[in-house]
Amino acid sequence: MLAADWYARHGKMPRLYVPGVFRPGDEVVLPEGPARHVTRVLRLGEGSPLVLFDGNGQEAGVRLVDIGRKQATVSIEAVWPGDGESPLAVHLGQAISKGDRMDYAIQKAVELGVSAITPLYTERGDVRLKGDREAKKLAHWQAVAASACEQSGRAFVPPVNPPITLKVWLEARQEPLRLMLHLATGHAFDRKERPASAALLIGPEGGLGEADVASALAAGFAPLTLGPRVLRTETAPLVALTLLQHHFGDL
Repeated sequence: MLAADWYARHGKMPRLYVPGVFRPGDEVVLPEGPARHVTRVLRLGEGSPLVLFDGNGQEAGVRLVDIGRKQATVSIEAVWPGDGESPLAVHLGQAISKGDRMDYAIQKAVELGVSAITPLYTERGDVRLKGDREAKKLAHWQAVAASACEQSGRAFVPPVNPPITLKVWLEARQEPLRLMLHLATGHAFDRKERPASAALLIGPEGGLGEADVASALAAGFAPLTLGPRVLRTETAPLVALTLLQHHFGDL
């Protein structure tokens, strides 16, 4: 059975991120989070259809077969490859911002098809994470990415990598198209060929410092301006990724 057949038969239904191997006929005990969402938030009963995705490109049409006080079990009826991935693989280097602004940037970047996200420590950035605080933030950001995939229909969950310095991130870049948001005149979209991958650098509030700009230029990054108005650090990736997907991806 294909995805279209499952949706045609059952209509709109919840999508849940459940890592694992999907095989028709198997039963799967849902993790605590998805089980609670299905039983206590959505209040679905036995026999209700759902769609699971494993985060690595597979989806499964399932049905609730048992609901207990603290767990829920589904039976896998169909498995198919997911879609929704852009032909342009964009690695976003995002300067870490405070509060929920980083959550917003990650959420929208995933909805717009980003393939990987790396939180960055930059010259002007004033957020520094260490130890348990960094581990908790990273787990939270990865959960934000998974939730965005549930909403947007993606079957691949892009990794949110551990935070690193801008210098280390720049040294690892091999993408043929490398862009940094900077208040300068850039012509990044003039190229005729469509790149298979791109790196996008977004600085902190106030923009990248002079030393960071110089380092990015030396690493082959071209400046990209998004017009005369200054965008917030959480808004900038949304606009830049939209333009990238329009010119080289699938928008």
